[in-house]
Amino acid sequence: MNPRVKNVEPTDNYLLELEFDNGERGIFDMQPYLKYPVFQPLKNESFFKKAHATMGFVSWDEDIDMSPDTLYLDCKITA
Repeated sequence: MNPRVKNVEPTDNYLLELEFDNGERGIFDMQPYLKYPVFQPLKNESFFKKAHATMGFVSWDEDIDMSPDTLYLDCKITA
């Protein structure tokens, strides 16, 4: 099983700074996902910046979240 998200900090340019429960940190780019209908609301930057960690996932509301596996496997580990 891949690590789960412990903390998330949304930044400019639709990037997520992530801290995983194994202590690693990384940057995840949401821009490629914004073309999918489920993620369209995230084009609103103020809504995008409401990202929060919920049970290992990154969530925006009850309808939009990102899998911890996708986040871990597709992020750029920084530390």
